[in-house]
Amino acid sequence: MTRETGTKGGRWQLTVLLLTGLLGACREEQPPLVGSSSQVRFSQEAVAFPATYVGVSRQGELRVVSTGRSPIRVTWNVPQEPFWVEGLPERVGPSEEPLVKVRFTPSGPGAFSATLVGTDEGGRTVTLRLSGEARPVPPCPTPVACRRFTFDAVREQCVEEVLEEGTACDPGNACVLDAVCQQGHCKGRERVCDDGNACTTDVCSPLDGCQAVPAPPCPGDGACQEGWCDPRQGCQLRPAPNGTFCGEARGCDLAEVCVEGACVKRNPPDGFVCAPASPCQGEGRCQGSTCVRPEATALVPDWTYDAAAEDRKLHDLLVGPTGDVTLAGFFEKPVLDAAGDSPVHAQVTGRRCMLWNERLLCMDLPQQGQVSLMERATGAPRWTFNLARARPDIAERSSTIFLARLAVMAPDRLAALFEAYPVGQDSRTLCRLYYLVVLDAAGGMVSAQAMEDPLLSECNHPHPFGLASDTAGDLYVTFSPTVNSGAPLSAGAPTLVMAFSSDGVPRWRRTLPFPGGELGLVRGLLIPEGGAEPLRTSDGEPVGTLPLKLGRAVATREVLVPSPEGATVNPDGVPPASPRLQGYAVPGLTPAWTYQLPAGASFTSKELRLGTWPEGGVRRTMVLGFAAEGARPALVGVRTGDGSEAFRCELGYTPRTVPQLFELGPGTLTLMDGATTCGECDPPFADSRARFQRFTLPGLEPAKEPWPGTFGGPGHDHHEDAVHAAP
Repeated sequence: MTRETGTKGGRWQLTVLLLTGLLGACREEQPPLVGSSSQVRFSQEAVAFPATYVGVSRQGELRVVSTGRSPIRVTWNVPQEPFWVEGLPERVGPSEEPLVKVRFTPSGPGAFSATLVGTDEGGRTVTLRLSGEARPVPPCPTPVACRRFTFDAVREQCVEEVLEEGTACDPGNACVLDAVCQQGHCKGRERVCDDGNACTTDVCSPLDGCQAVPAPPCPGDGACQEGWCDPRQGCQLRPAPNGTFCGEARGCDLAEVCVEGACVKRNPPDGFVCAPASPCQGEGRCQGSTCVRPEATALVPDWTYDAAAEDRKLHDLLVGPTGDVTLAGFFEKPVLDAAGDSPVHAQVTGRRCMLWNERLLCMDLPQQGQVSLMERATGAPRWTFNLARARPDIAERSSTIFLARLAVMAPDRLAALFEAYPVGQDSRTLCRLYYLVVLDAAGGMVSAQAMEDPLLSECNHPHPFGLASDTAGDLYVTFSPTVNSGAPLSAGAPTLVMAFSSDGVPRWRRTLPFPGGELGLVRGLLIPEGGAEPLRTSDGEPVGTLPLKLGRAVATREVLVPSPEGATVNPDGVPPASPRLQGYAVPGLTPAWTYQLPAGASFTSKELRLGTWPEGGVRRTMVLGFAAEGARPALVGVRTGDGSEAFRCELGYTPRTVPQLFELGPGTLTLMDGATTCGECDPPFADSRARFQRFTLPGLEPAKEPWPGTFGGPGHDHHEDAVHAAP
């Protein structure tokens, strides 16, 4: 939509009418200009144009009046830009009053003045003073796909307009081709990827386009036919190797094993593998009727980084898909590939980082109010988004803008929750403003909105302690008042839960009576850390009540496992005895199994992860957690299918605190302890100097779960891969 400038519309039209009326009413009464000896005069001495914007015209009218009895010829010295004069007469008769139009159209900001001079045939002069002020056009918000902002000088505000149907647009996604605007949204056809190899999975990365990754292993028939892949025909079956277990009997006197593709019962020979290996113990082999296993050995770290010894405030870790480790802190310079041969020390500070599209996504890096996507190995930025630059209208309302939380919504959608001080207030204020921004894979803004609720309007530093999304890309955030004024922030009660659609439209909200915390999601259930009632993602209604707080639960499609009851990650916390884990079937939340540690042992940390471990040719998903018997820490693996123990391995290190954070990589486990500030606050462990240790565990792999939103460590939301999976 195009708007004409000039005298049309609004206040200027009213001003011109008043000005013209006054000029007409006064032209017979106003005396000639002071000091003018000419018989020709203007109907007013000067024209002062109202303030306008660069590129916008202001226009006025006045008359030339002659007091002589005969026509008078006049020559004019016309001023230059930004003033224009039209209709100046070369001859003025005694009964004539020619209409003259004057216009002010500035091309740059500033105050301008000029004088229009007329000289009659007798050498006498008449003058008209012109003046005007030009203001710079205020910046408008960065346009999103299929929309634009233009500044309306009459209304003095930016106006959003939808682009015409069929206009070419940038979807911010390399997997969308030939995109055009359709009803205000950028849409196109899906890129089809096919490398012609049936043994690879062809995927499209929103940033990198088509990629081929190894396909999942081909399934067998559950008996003695194993799966294998033919590049042309795909998955095929062939006889499993002789000796493969195929039934329940696995003793050294009788075992059900595969022989030439059939499952038969045999008396195993000496040396037969009768028990699978664990991370800390080799496989068992038959010696006569006995399954003999080697002595278990303690797991010891193969890499350690002590941030206290390095005097670095590092207290957050991230493990990439190839096992690379990134260390970060609260406004500290991150360390990339920290466990590699050549760690990269960033030159600028940031805050917490997470994975997105196989890259590092970091908050407030390289400065506050920005989010950057960087290469994991080098730290080179792929893109940086700055809210103040994209939305100057938001910047005008805020004295300082910084990141509060991040959450992946889809491979091409990111939720960035910005926090700000109200304009005129500094960091001492407990008042806050929050803005929810959705970005595409290329860092382009999809939408932005202020978050509003009576709880957020109270000046008690309301804070988003949880932010997560589900497989549909819908978003959930929890706000709570804080009980302290400085980081790290401790949550008070109540908790406001807000739900948004994948395009940022509010869906529902609820207020709950417990303090805020992290959020998890699984199969239509929202899991608030501080509560005992999961909520339905469809409407926020509670679904049953568990006998314990959910904590930082992990979940598969079949089972939900809350944190060990009473466990903590805070350094000054002394958890009660937590000897068991509870599994609950989802989505019904009926009790599924209970795992019990041996007498005298207890779980020591509320942090849990899901990993897979090979057993009998099958990778089984298990819950990993930390326990202790006396002073000896141990890594415990519990099968999610039935709650049975897969392994319990002693860890060969001297603890400084309970395990406070850990992440899995391919064949590795990286552990953090020694942080001295609150880990159940936000930001977790702020300003601590923690210790990081990596343990090599060949065969252990991160699970494809947690599903989107379930806990992958505070602020991480490690659910990039699961976004591609079915809900």
